Amino acid sequence: MPDETSEKSGLKPPLAFGCPNYMKTPMVASRQNWFIRNRMMLLTLAVVVAYAAFIEWFWGWSSILAQWSKVGALPILTALALLTGTYFLRTWRIYDYFPKETTGRFTSLFRVTQVHNLLNIMMPFRTGETSFPVLMRSEFGIPLARGTSALFVMRLLDLHALLTAAGVGLALASPYRALSWIAWAIFLLLPVVGFASRRPLIRLAARTLPKKAQGLVHELERGLPVDISAFARAWLATVVNWLVKVVVLAWALGLMNVTPLSASFGGALGGELSSVLPVHAPGGVGTYPAGITAGAMAFGASSAKAAIENLAQASINAHLLIVVSALTGTAIGLLVGRKRA
Repeated sequence: MPDETSEKSGLKPPLAFGCPNYMKTPMVASRQNWFIRNRMMLLTLAVVVAYAAFIEWFWGWSSILAQWSKVGALPILTALALLTGTYFLRTWRIYDYFPKETTGRFTSLFRVTQVHNLLNIMMPFRTGETSFPVLMRSEFGIPLARGTSALFVMRLLDLHALLTAAGVGLALASPYRALSWIAWAIFLLLPVVGFASRRPLIRLAARTLPKKAQGLVHELERGLPVDISAFARAWLATVVNWLVKVVVLAWALGLMNVTPLSASFGGALGGELSSVLPVHAPGGVGTYPAGITAGAMAFGASSAKAAIENLAQASINAHLLIVVSALTGTAIGLLVGRKRA
């Protein structure tokens, strides 16, 4: 029978233990919260494990890694060192971008950029990008809007540099050489035009947006390079960074018998383009090798069965090289950050 005290007080008696609506125990709730917090990491891990199992089933890891044994240790270590070196150049670009906040703290900034880079590689659909403004705010006190604006500008410069490099190959292959090079030169100068017109665009946004958004517009403006000199340095650092990375990847693909040279160059471009576009699988699994394969085929790789199989294995190894370089950069960042602390 119902408790008379409960009826008089208006309180409902506790539900039976076997009732489906019974309150979850703290342990169950804690486990559910842990899964919710780490669901993206778990998804990434599941995709990577499935990808590794697929490679073992389709080719066998011994066959994949046999390409590296043919290349030799010295070229692999050289490529790894050069790719890791590009992370220092990326850090300098941000260091120069925020001189007031980051001066004297290069090692801390390097750690932040490496954590962001690793998250960006491992998280799907570019969700890792959100870590950059959050990390910059927590480490250097840079407002989220300003950090997001700066990241947006740098990603536009990255995409422009890669598309410009791809345009060189397209212009060389085009039957209309003069027209192609004119179009390429116009595209090359688009960032300059965009930076020169930033103030009219910002004033237009300030007039059209509601007053509550004025602070956001101000922070977005602060996220842009302060002057043409700062813009030129950011642009130059972007070009050098991607030039080194694409050349190293093209060289690595060439060592793994991806021919002709234009195909290895196209493969490097295709892989890196897949890494800056919104459609990006966890860890680049599948999408990065597919980008390499598509780029190599577009730039003249053979369509013979043996050549395609070699290209597929080489694209997986090039992807592994990128992942290992990112892990190496992160390890260095955490190490120097710990010594600094």
